[in-house]
Amino acid sequence: MIDLEKFIHRQKVSFVCSVDDEGYPNIKAMLRPRKMVGLKEFYFSTNTSSMRVAQYKKNPKASIYFYHKGLIKYVGVMLKGKMEVLTDQETKNMIWRRGDTMFYKGGVTDPDYCVLKFTAKSGRYYCDLKTENFEIK
Repeated sequence: MIDLEKFIHRQKVSFVCSVDDEGYPNIKAMLRPRKMVGLKEFYFSTNTSSMRVAQYKKNPKASIYFYHKGLIKYVGVMLKGKMEVLTDQETKNMIWRRGDTMFYKGGVTDPDYCVLKFTAKSGRYYCDLKTENFEIK
């Protein structure tokens, strides 16, 4: 298996999945995580008012997915776990970037700015028609 941390870090897009009120998965493309702690924790910025935040507050079960499609090779990594919605100022400061004022006019203290923290418990890796399940410790 490849170095999954390096692979994920190189991807520009991630896909996050939440569960709606009817129990259906909802997938959304997002920018890559702002911060990673190994394969265990991933931090994303988003709008507090978003549909996804409301879904994670009701049901924290989540998955995230990263992939790369080359000319002849496709690699995918799915991680399963839980998503927390964090609004504490320390966490918001931790992943804030200068250009974020484009999305959050009130700056780092904007009430519509929050952090999604994904904590992985297991994953599945795909490459060259082979899959492998793994646990996250």
